[in-house]
Amino acid sequence: MTTRSTPATRHSNAYNIFILVLTVLSLAIMVLLLLPFSAATHELLNFYDNVVCVVFLIDFAINMKQSPSKRGYFIRERGWLDLLGSIPSFGFFRASGLFRLARLSRLARITRLLRGQNKKALTADVLHNRAHYAALITVLMAYIVLTVGSIVVLSAESHSPDANIKTGGDAMWWSVVTITTVGYGDFYPVTTIGRIGATFIMVMGIGIIGALASIMASVLVGGESDDSTPDSGTGPAGVESELAAIRSELVALRELVARLDGGAGVAALPAEPQRRETRSADRATERGA
Repeated sequence: MTTRSTPATRHSNAYNIFILVLTVLSLAIMVLLLLPFSAATHELLNFYDNVVCVVFLIDFAINMKQSPSKRGYFIRERGWLDLLGSIPSFGFFRASGLFRLARLSRLARITRLLRGQNKKALTADVLHNRAHYAALITVLMAYIVLTVGSIVVLSAESHSPDANIKTGGDAMWWSVVTITTVGYGDFYPVTTIGRIGATFIMVMGIGIIGALASIMASVLVGGESDDSTPDSGTGPAGVESELAAIRSELVALRELVARLDGGAGVAALPAEPQRRETRSADRATERGA
């Protein structure tokens, strides 16, 4: 009996977890859009929601391309729900946010797949592909910190008459500058809650930039070693092969010295049997004494 291929099974676990967390975040943004925030905060939330929509549209296109049956994916595997939940709203039609409920289908599919996997196999996959997981987690953390930090600061600053962060674009720019530890100083929070949010972004930004730097360094150096390639220097067979290589090099060295010195080098480098006989004679003399 063959297992039916689903969009989630055609991707790696790291990618599925990335889409799962992004789906949960998008549903949280959908809930925030229903709350009575200021117009600038709603504008910023719509921007982050549209960014997620672009990612989901790319995911839908990849699933459609990799599916053996385009019709089967779109109808039987509910690909039309993936498409419906990926359409950007651009803030023109407020009720279009209800289409985001279609993302629950993607959430349920990936959750069901991950629950059906062996925990040991999943842990082994995380350890084996830790570079992929680290890269995707770092991207997710950067997006979450930008989203949460900018929304919190903009919501707090919008109620202060002395604030200079007044629009969604200002909050977005300030968050990017702060998370990258640049700090131009053109925008800054003046409220207590805004400064707490700024501290959160600064601390998280240091960790995110450090993680990105380490990932880039590992990629430039050569990445992680392939665990499937056996180490020729471990185990009895590896030791024997190394000793054989050393013996062949010694033989070649003796021949080279013999050709250069007219045979004098052979005496300087006695053969292995001669050395063994010499050591045996010395031991016998010591026992007789």
